[in-house]
Amino acid sequence: MKQTTSKFVVAGLDAPVTIEVIGSLSEQDRRVLSDAALAFIATLHQRFENRRKQLLQAREDRQIRLNGGELPDFLSETANIRAADWKVASTPADLLQRKVEITGPVDAKMIINALNSGADVFMADFEDASSPTWRNMLQGQSNLSAAVRRTLTFSSGGKQYKLNDKTATLLVRPRGWHLQEKHVLIEGEPVSGSLFDFGLYFFHNAHELIERGSGPYFYLPKLEGHREARLWNDVFNFAQDQIGVPRGTIRATVLIETILAAFEMDEILYELKDHASGLNAGRWDYIFSIIKKLGHNPKFTLPDRAQVTMAVPFMNNYTLLLIKTCHRRGAHAIGGMSAFIPSKEPEVNARAFAEVKADKEREAGNGHDGTWVAHPGLVSIAREVFDRVLGDKPDQRDKLREDVNVTAADLLDLTVEGGKITAQGLRTNIDVFLQYVAAWFDGRGAVPLYNKMEDAATAEISRAQIWQWIRHGVALDDGTVVTLQHFDAVLADVRAQLGAHVNDERLSNAARVLDILTLPGVCPDFLTLPAYEILESNASAE
Repeated sequence: MKQTTSKFVVAGLDAPVTIEVIGSLSEQDRRVLSDAALAFIATLHQRFENRRKQLLQAREDRQIRLNGGELPDFLSETANIRAADWKVASTPADLLQRKVEITGPVDAKMIINALNSGADVFMADFEDASSPTWRNMLQGQSNLSAAVRRTLTFSSGGKQYKLNDKTATLLVRPRGWHLQEKHVLIEGEPVSGSLFDFGLYFFHNAHELIERGSGPYFYLPKLEGHREARLWNDVFNFAQDQIGVPRGTIRATVLIETILAAFEMDEILYELKDHASGLNAGRWDYIFSIIKKLGHNPKFTLPDRAQVTMAVPFMNNYTLLLIKTCHRRGAHAIGGMSAFIPSKEPEVNARAFAEVKADKEREAGNGHDGTWVAHPGLVSIAREVFDRVLGDKPDQRDKLREDVNVTAADLLDLTVEGGKITAQGLRTNIDVFLQYVAAWFDGRGAVPLYNKMEDAATAEISRAQIWQWIRHGVALDDGTVVTLQHFDAVLADVRAQLGAHVNDERLSNAARVLDILTLPGVCPDFLTLPAYEILESNASAE
């Protein structure tokens, strides 16, 4: 059945605005997309869409310069901001302790389990952990509104799920600036996925959250610099004014998950300082960003992704700089994701738990105030480590790390001692990408594979490494040179092996996306862009 289109005329900034919603709408959906909510989204679009487009164009212009040999560096024009003495806004009571944060998609079961997990914070993710189907995006908003009001329940296999009396503090990650929500057209133009996700959650829940002693708290993804942070800050101020809550009510934690943002951490916090609560070391997207932004230069070729751990110098340096920057400004420094998920095999668990514990001990010892996990089974391990290091303190923002002096060269030296590019690494990248994207086409954005929780960020590393290895014709550990022809042969073999247990149509679509993303030339921006086109094309044909 082909998608339906509904038209609405709502109030805009200066005059009525026509909004088209492409897709079926239930009564529950119409509560999410009420006329008042649509009007609010329309005003955000009218006010900020042109600036969003300008910033995306600035990204493209910067990439051209990077391809031409420019290297990232600390900005001379903002040196005064880095040198000045200033702090971010004070921390709300329910964000003071962030020792353990759990992340996941916005389906009802995940929301309930994560909020009940014993973590301090749950980040409900409309971005990397969610497939942006129309149903997922609308149902996610409805689920979060119910969670805020503590009415969310879920039933499966005779088991009932409901929220505990004490739950984690809720943060929401909207989609990045580069993504659109093509089911909502404002005067014929798709709305920004960022403004759609943020706007609906904020509009429906800000007052309710405040009445319950919390607030509208967000994680901001994929920022590449302080000007993009400034846009978010302006959106926050405008939105707060529109619905009548004080400026500064919103709190935002920014994921430092691009190599360019690593050089502008002070500036990003400064732009958001009345709303900022911290920075997070988004390790997987950070590795992907290095390849995407600098991978045209063979000097920046990385080995198998399994060898690029947080202990390698350039990754450790970036997190040390993040800690020093945050603590100097009174913000929380949150560590990276542990993607492991518990297995039914005790030996696998024993090895993995030891690795997770060592990872969290390194983070806590360096000065992080908390860390991320992907599964409730890891909450107690992470908490034990941070409780032992921090004691009764909710954080260690008093640990200023004035001994840290990270230079541009430290961030750009990608040396990995003993690093290798292996035949197995190539196969694993292809395998993980195909399985993840096939599941993504089935509406799942967080996928358990080989005892790890894969999301869009880890799939991005997989395809970016393949692109990089083909572009530079690297030699694998067995002597084979990675060419398009060799890649095609391995891809065909992996596809044949997966074909027995992965839906053929979704597997074929995943392979189509991988073909697009691995052609030599400039590394494509995000796998979700071509994948979204296929997703929407398939939905329209149903």
